[in-house]
Amino acid sequence: MSTESEETLFRAERHAALLRSADPAFARWAAGKGPIRHGERVQLAVHALAARLVAGGLAADVAAVYRRFEAADTLASAGMWLVAHMTYARRVRLDGAPLAAEDFKSAPEGHTGGSLNIAVAYAGYLAANALSGHTRAWLMGQGHCVAGVDALNVLAGNMGAAHAARYDVSDAGLSRLAQDFYSYETDPHGRPASPLGSHVNAHTAGALIEGGYLGFAELQYVHLPLPGERLVAFLSDGAFEEQRGSDWMARWWRPDDCGLAVPVMIANGRRIDQKTSMGRTDGVAWFDAHLRLNGFAPVLIDGRDPAAYACAVIDAEERLQATAGALAAGRTRLPVPLPYVIAVTDKGWGFPGAGTQAAHNLPLPANPATDADARALFNAGAALLWQSPQAIEEARAALATHETQGRPPERDHPLARRDVPCPALPHTRLPAGPLSPMDAIDLAFCDIVDANPGLRVRVGNPDEMRSNRLCRTLDKLKHRVLAPEPGIAESLDGAVITALNEEAVVCAAIANKGGLALVASYEAFAVKMLGALRQDIIFARHLREAGQATGWRSLPVISTSHTWENGKNEQSHQDPTLAEALLGEMADSCRVLYPVDADSAVAALHACYASSGRIYHLVVPKRVHARVLDAEAAREAVAQGWAVVQSVGDAPKALQLIAVGAPQLRECLAASAALSMQGVAHEVVALIEPARLQDGRDDTERAYCVPPAAREAAFPAGATRVLCGHTRAHTLTGLLWPIANSAGAWHALGYLNAGGTLDEAGMLAANRCDKAAILAALGRSQDGAPLC
Repeated sequence: MSTESEETLFRAERHAALLRSADPAFARWAAGKGPIRHGERVQLAVHALAARLVAGGLAADVAAVYRRFEAADTLASAGMWLVAHMTYARRVRLDGAPLAAEDFKSAPEGHTGGSLNIAVAYAGYLAANALSGHTRAWLMGQGHCVAGVDALNVLAGNMGAAHAARYDVSDAGLSRLAQDFYSYETDPHGRPASPLGSHVNAHTAGALIEGGYLGFAELQYVHLPLPGERLVAFLSDGAFEEQRGSDWMARWWRPDDCGLAVPVMIANGRRIDQKTSMGRTDGVAWFDAHLRLNGFAPVLIDGRDPAAYACAVIDAEERLQATAGALAAGRTRLPVPLPYVIAVTDKGWGFPGAGTQAAHNLPLPANPATDADARALFNAGAALLWQSPQAIEEARAALATHETQGRPPERDHPLARRDVPCPALPHTRLPAGPLSPMDAIDLAFCDIVDANPGLRVRVGNPDEMRSNRLCRTLDKLKHRVLAPEPGIAESLDGAVITALNEEAVVCAAIANKGGLALVASYEAFAVKMLGALRQDIIFARHLREAGQATGWRSLPVISTSHTWENGKNEQSHQDPTLAEALLGEMADSCRVLYPVDADSAVAALHACYASSGRIYHLVVPKRVHARVLDAEAAREAVAQGWAVVQSVGDAPKALQLIAVGAPQLRECLAASAALSMQGVAHEVVALIEPARLQDGRDDTERAYCVPPAAREAAFPAGATRVLCGHTRAHTLTGLLWPIANSAGAWHALGYLNAGGTLDEAGMLAANRCDKAAILAALGRSQDGAPLC
């Protein structure tokens, strides 16, 4: 350590000592609670913040500020105590008495180390809200550490309905909390009986994402808050390596359309099987340097101190506001360094086993239910953390400033209560004649953006927008960059988030739940978005099941340059996997649509934005296709799930050619012409949404799918059916089992994993999905003459 830093430390120690001796209230807080100790730098920061809060009218006096900081210490220590019980104990005793062998679980479980760390961080978040008078949103990338949040929410009285009905700060209420954690019990419907989860779930007060896929919170936090909103994002050091792209977030923040987003990295040396780079001896210093190279202004804090978190969040927001003011006044220009808090701690700090590999899950060396030494360790660790019921109640009251400050409870922060009205969806005048469906999407989306100027727009683009025919969208909205080049569709405030990383751009769109968003990608590469999409689909559905609104506008995720029209780029570019995977999700929450022309593409886009809280996966051709549906028929087809586009003879339903996808419909229509020449009665069906014809897997999905009577009327038993599909045939056959099983004969054609450097006709022929294959599947007419 240099002489200067030694001198600075000496001055801080002396200054803090003088402050403690001069103010008993300050000294009382500075003494800490349980294992929590406040370093001199934190003491000076708290003292300075207290003076600013009093001067700003946010506190009656500095003693009131110190009481709130002391309350955060109490709740942090009690929260860690409760986390340890949730992992190991069946019984919770508020009197702090040691637990006996029979009070412990026979099979403890929990991500205990990270949950202990989060309890401290979340206490700091609660304190920052009470001190500043702002209810911030919160986001947690390490969703498996939810016990830290759930424990604090019970102690602070910040619970949703399901938790409030089961838990309170009593022996019985907290014991039930501990017993519910990893109980594995199910209700009569086979669903978890406990509202607690192993990860953040729909019952976690104020939750935004599950956090089960490490790294997606890192890609979303900048895009989540609207101007005037505030967010604290608790991030994972391990996720930084698992999912790249978080170091790009400084590229996207703009004060004109982004709220105050403060990232807080919990740097606890994450390790499961081994340490990551962040867990190296020089890991934090390396990360600090890395952040500075990528446009951040990192600040290191003590991750064992709730006050350090509270001060850092408030300070970071003040710096963001100062930055916004300087940009608006022209005193500086982009790029500007963005605050980034690095909270240094040990995995599982505050309880025995901290810093060990075991701390990731179960930090004790054995189960206290069966091992006396482990039981003694638990009781000793719990005793250090224990806070009296009176102290907990006083802490809760000190932070319950919502009514006097006119702010919502943390469970009701603005991001958790999104309610975006249905946007204006103007009629788009499409050119007459054959048209690329992606051109139609481009026109319609621009019209929707123009009609809704109050909605923030995000377009996620991992590919080439012009190649995918979103030219008007790009020229209107522009790539968001830090240094625009003249003559290129780039802008400082562009709404198109472009990165050669599918996860990063889809997360930018998913996070824009206060506005309008769209994602478009080459189909083969869009599969990389699956994890982020699936997490959002599942979490939104769970919210609805819990009776909570999902009031954001649904998100269209467009796969184009698709399998059948992307043959020139070899087989790696010919992959319908994303649609197949999303067809496996619950259809009421994820609609997978195959528009067959320009009008049905526009109808699908309008249906998406007219709905809320869903993902719409649209598989849209970019090549020119004939118009087979007018605007009204297209709307009906999207609403129903299919449309009959050709009907020949007196009994057309006896033979049905069913197309899923525009190229497939073209081949079915060509086969139809041959059948018509032979006088064979039949009909051609464009199946826009295959999942509507399945048997629903639960009551909600069954209510969304077509009722059996209507399905059987449209697809009667005994008919011969030829399916020509965009995906692999067995995927669609399984999904469409009700109409496959009832058919007199069923022939399914689809992607055979055949490809290479081929044009569209070659792709269809190679995968036996062309006119000839359709007719071959039907064989010959009754008099033996060929059907083609």
